[in-house]
Amino acid sequence: MSLLRKRWPAVISVLAVAAVPLIIAACGSSNSSASSSPSMSAAASPAMSTSPSPAMAQKDIVDTAVAAGQFKTLATALQAAGLVNALKAPGPFTVFAPTDAAFAKLPKGTIAKLLKDPKGELTKILEYHVIAGKVMAADITNGMTAKTLEGSTVKFTVKDGKVYVNGVLVTTADVAASNGVIHVINGVLIPKK
Repeated sequence: MSLLRKRWPAVISVLAVAAVPLIIAACGSSNSSASSSPSMSAAASPAMSTSPSPAMAQKDIVDTAVAAGQFKTLATALQAAGLVNALKAPGPFTVFAPTDAAFAKLPKGTIAKLLKDPKGELTKILEYHVIAGKVMAADITNGMTAKTLEGSTVKFTVKDGKVYVNGVLVTTADVAASNGVIHVINGVLIPKK
């Protein structure tokens, strides 16, 4: 971890610091992780649309999210936490991106409180939405888990053709980016304390 800190001292926060060992762990893991064999086709799910737009794949994760227009709160949070450059790094990354509507579901004042201390709890929450490596919808199986850049794991559920991450619905899957993939979710993932 300290090697990455030395390379990008002022730019990359804990998100990027955790990325290297997690990429190695994700590539080498054979248990129920992001490298599990595919058992579900995203196209088979009527509730979860896919968006493999080649034009969007020219942009990195951050630029792809900004261009979509429905992630203004996420973009603001990433900027405040100093994580924009981390998600512009080569990756690959898998990002579970809450929409503005998802952030609006949080209790009143939560976002403002998190933005007051962006290097604390906000950074942890944002890192909890990112997995090192590229996990496509077809790679997700029921009960699969994956380690996030925050350090804890998320669990996937596939039920009635819908994919959930920690109980939060993936509404649009496989939004291609040059350095990974975005899965749009309708809630905010909060790591356990």
